Amino acid sequence: MPGKRVNKLSHILISRTDAIGDVVLTLPVAGYLKELFPGIRVSFLGKAYTGPVIKCSAYVDEYIDYTDLLTMAADEQVSILKSKNIDAVVHVFPNKHVAHLVKKAGIKLRIGTTNRVFHWFTCNKLVKLSRKRSDLHEAQLNLILLKPLGLKLVPTLKEIVAHNLFKPTVPLPETLASLLSTSKRNVIFHPRSNGSGAEWSLEKFKQLAAILPQDKFLIFITGSEKESVLLKEWLKTLPSNVTNVTGQMSLDELIAFISKVDGLVASGTGPLHLAAALGINTIGLFPAKRPIHAGRWAPLGKKVSVIESEGDTLDSIQVDTVSENITSWL
Repeated sequence: MPGKRVNKLSHILISRTDAIGDVVLTLPVAGYLKELFPGIRVSFLGKAYTGPVIKCSAYVDEYIDYTDLLTMAADEQVSILKSKNIDAVVHVFPNKHVAHLVKKAGIKLRIGTTNRVFHWFTCNKLVKLSRKRSDLHEAQLNLILLKPLGLKLVPTLKEIVAHNLFKPTVPLPETLASLLSTSKRNVIFHPRSNGSGAEWSLEKFKQLAAILPQDKFLIFITGSEKESVLLKEWLKTLPSNVTNVTGQMSLDELIAFISKVDGLVASGTGPLHLAAALGINTIGLFPAKRPIHAGRWAPLGKKVSVIESEGDTLDSIQVDTVSENITSWL
């Protein structure tokens, strides 16, 4: 819900210098800023790794590469930010270096949380926010930081989904497009999480691939180049309707590929959030353990299903439960 305008702002910077899933759940902040301040310019400071993700948001006018900034001398970093004529910064992810940098750059309005000591010295608008103890979703917690800018109520998750216009920025290469079936449902299994969270066992992913009808489903296994090595022997045991594309795509291409398939199954990892934001069928597997449970980290999209375990691991999630969810897409 829009609130009262804070002075006159023409350019606002969102800072979130962590991982893909975190960034995807922060992108709606840009949509709400556009609603609060019609005509506002929104920039997003993020790592080079997440740059392709940030550029997919229709609400982000400029991506600023934090990884590139770190290669420059301190005075040049300040000079670059000064040249952007930014009026306000929202520190969604606390970063001590960024907090000091934007202050040195003379950005007048600097919003951060009270639970980071360095924000007391670098920010002039502090928001009381404890993510660890909150029952809110990560995307809602991100938006609480907009209260000093006039956001009065924390939006519902359904409302947040409507503020995330997310589309691929590159076309899918023909070499990858040709792999997709026109007569079967194309489904991605992303079995690994790069160590970012709980994982469903490879044996259960194998069983899932085996029980899905081969005449109705074409399955793709995605993962990083590093994960492709770790999965090499397991991949050899999968049914003939499974195609290995691990380590074969840039992040831009992965986003484009995900947008063209019918669905994706994964635990709480970046590609899960990408799939949800792209609007395809998305099944997220989560442990009941706080603070990594679905209540905090579920993917946000119009076609999302979440299956939560009964304990701290994903072991209790049954293959049949996931299979029934996938076959419902037919």
